[in-house]
Amino acid sequence: MSVTRQVDRRLAEIGASIRRWRLMQSLKAVEVAERAGISRSTLQKVERGDAGVSIGAVMSVMQALGQLDHVSASFDPLSTDVGRLRSASSLPDRVRR
Repeated sequence: MSVTRQVDRRLAEIGASIRRWRLMQSLKAVEVAERAGISRSTLQKVERGDAGVSIGAVMSVMQALGQLDHVSASFDPLSTDVGRLRSASSLPDRVRR
């Protein structure tokens, strides 16, 4: 599978998950868009996994859904066993602390 297809598939999965978060909270698209400071059409693009949407828009939606901390934590390499092991051997002491 090509890199582009892999990325597109993951974007679609993320968009669907964002939509599920909204629906589980019984929020209308217009409500989330207003809270996120984006247009309803941009929210629709986020929920479709459109690659042209800015990461800022995605993060604003996650903030509006109360999930921003989870997203931020998922990018932390020290939140995984592999990341912690590699940091212990590859990062300078001043960065590891």
